[in-house]
Amino acid sequence: MLIIDVAPLALAAFCSLVHSTPILGRSSYAVKDSHHVPRKWSRVSEAPSDHVVKLEIALKQSQFDELERQLYEVSDPDHHRYGEHLSRDEVNELIKPTDDSLHLVHEWLIESGVELNKLSYSPAKDWVKVKLPVAHVERLLDTKYAVYKHEDGTHIVRAPTWSLPSHLHSHIETIQPTNSFFRPGPRRSNVMPVADMGTDIASVQRVETVSPSADLTVAQACNMSAVTPLCLRTLYGTINYTPQVPGKNKIGLTNYLNEANNRSDVFLFLKQFRPEAAQAAFQFKVEIIANGDNQQTPDNATQLAAGKDLEGNLDAETILGIDYPTPLIAYNTGGSPPFKPDDNTPTNTNEPYLTWVQYVLAKHDLPQVISTSYGDDEQTIPLSYARTVCNQFAQLGARGVSLLFASGDDGVGANGTCFTNDGKDTSTFLPSFPDGCPYITSVGATKNFNPEVAAFDPRNGFFSGGGFSNYFQRPSYQNAAVTPYVASLGNKYAGLYNKNGRGYPDIAAQGQLYQTVWNGTFRRLDGTSASTPTASAILALVNDSLLAAGKKPLGLAGYFPNLFDALTVSPSFLNPWLYKRGYQAFTDILSGSASGCDTSGFPAVKGWDAVTGFGTPFFPRVRAAALNPY
Repeated sequence: MLIIDVAPLALAAFCSLVHSTPILGRSSYAVKDSHHVPRKWSRVSEAPSDHVVKLEIALKQSQFDELERQLYEVSDPDHHRYGEHLSRDEVNELIKPTDDSLHLVHEWLIESGVELNKLSYSPAKDWVKVKLPVAHVERLLDTKYAVYKHEDGTHIVRAPTWSLPSHLHSHIETIQPTNSFFRPGPRRSNVMPVADMGTDIASVQRVETVSPSADLTVAQACNMSAVTPLCLRTLYGTINYTPQVPGKNKIGLTNYLNEANNRSDVFLFLKQFRPEAAQAAFQFKVEIIANGDNQQTPDNATQLAAGKDLEGNLDAETILGIDYPTPLIAYNTGGSPPFKPDDNTPTNTNEPYLTWVQYVLAKHDLPQVISTSYGDDEQTIPLSYARTVCNQFAQLGARGVSLLFASGDDGVGANGTCFTNDGKDTSTFLPSFPDGCPYITSVGATKNFNPEVAAFDPRNGFFSGGGFSNYFQRPSYQNAAVTPYVASLGNKYAGLYNKNGRGYPDIAAQGQLYQTVWNGTFRRLDGTSASTPTASAILALVNDSLLAAGKKPLGLAGYFPNLFDALTVSPSFLNPWLYKRGYQAFTDILSGSASGCDTSGFPAVKGWDAVTGFGTPFFPRVRAAALNPY
């Protein structure tokens, strides 16, 4: 994060101006935002007055509408600007706040006893950050913080309702951490260990000894009891493709919740299932953000019981097993567990998505595709927070980065939990965040091979997630595909979902019975946490092919080290291309549903559907479609 210090003389002059126009004389406080405490959380006690909060203030971005317009222009294969994405500096110029907004916020902070030299800023100055004790924040926001406990035992410090001086309401979008209870949980269901389920691991190992070849069939490469890299590479047609421009082409993954990618486990996995890639387990790059975890020593008993690194290992093993030797970057972001009631040490209580996205937005060079296997129910967060984070994802899209997110593992919502969070407890489906954000690509899950069907596993209640956002309206690029699907449902589930909402997922991939190595042992996992790195890896290979041909990849940061790259490397946000042309290269899934909320949920049908999107990517077809986007 860029730190900007105010010169002493300028600060003195500014303070003189502020004290001549006191904030308290301008306007009274009024509630800016309020959000009900989600049902899985309960209030424990008042927050300790000396607990330090890193307050993040999002200022209104001056030209976001223009940013969005340009995002869609450069991502539309029919537009003359297709592929002419923005640089980091060009994006920052569009989203920086007005001078008036920044002045008024500074004025308010100084009047409230905050020293300007304690502030830090995002590069565009659309985010202002400051560390303050709870007691000070409570006065600043006219609120009360409390300690809340989740049903899983974790704690956070939050304030469900907070206020601002009325004249600042139009200048500040959101302030966090306040009323967001978002928890980016991993989208995977832990199946029993292989040995406990009676799986013949020897048969899986025998399959992996089959030499990759042009005539290798899916039946020869795939085992119904355990999905491996050889199976995925054969099923999705990457088996005979060798990356041509590794280094120019890159892929990223994100880790939250103290997850990391255990290199020893990844090595064992690759040694067994992709031997030529084994050394990549010790070569991929890890970037630590906000004290993120990167433990490489054996887990202790508590960590083992919690399944630490099950998610992280799954992501890294899947991506390297498909994409080697494409460089992988892992972003390990801290922030959980955010607070312990008996801990007097200041602890990170931030929203980790905010922390991560602000970190990557400040960078010039980014992977073209970034895979994220974490999310939460949309209604656990306030609309203001959801919009703010989504708009930051749009900034990455404008720079050409394709963000893929897992659509969830509970269908339309976990049985017994499908009630509104507005105090009325009305029955409802539970859309997922950030899948409703129109600037990301949401990935559902399938199982079986001939044919693939929407994933479900009765042993652990896993159903591929899908639905419609209550926060984000359907983007225009979805109209032709999603509107007919909604019409086909008629009055089924009327009142349980938003018929005009952004539908998800967009695509799907295998997501059940993935063979992994964790804690030195074989395990199998279900989840869209498996399908998302798979789809990301395949799209990254498409980018490799495009870059090698001097074409426009499906995602690339708007930064070019030299003129040659600027001429031959122009990026594209995935979804407009996908919904206009690319969908024809995906294998349609015709069976299954996003069961949940004690219903059969949204069904898979011909064309787009709210359980598998447009279906699964077949690399040769997707590659051909991307090479000829017009």
